[in-house]
Amino acid sequence: MPKRFRLTRRFPVAMTEDGYRRLKKFAAEAGLDEGEALSFLFEHFDSVINQDTFAHRLRLFNSEIDARKR
Repeated sequence: MPKRFRLTRRFPVAMTEDGYRRLKKFAAEAGLDEGEALSFLFEHFDSVINQDTFAHRLRLFNSEIDARKR
């Protein structure tokens, strides 16, 4: 029997404009709303990311995040 899909948590999220646009595009392509799309991505995080490039991309993002806040 499939598990019932329930949204049990709501939280304020700050996102970059680029990240939000990409989330909206992904959600639309998948036929989901933004919250459902985020739930899918995090529930299947290990199978969705590319392990070979993840650490490098994270380092780049962290090095640029302060400049993006200004």
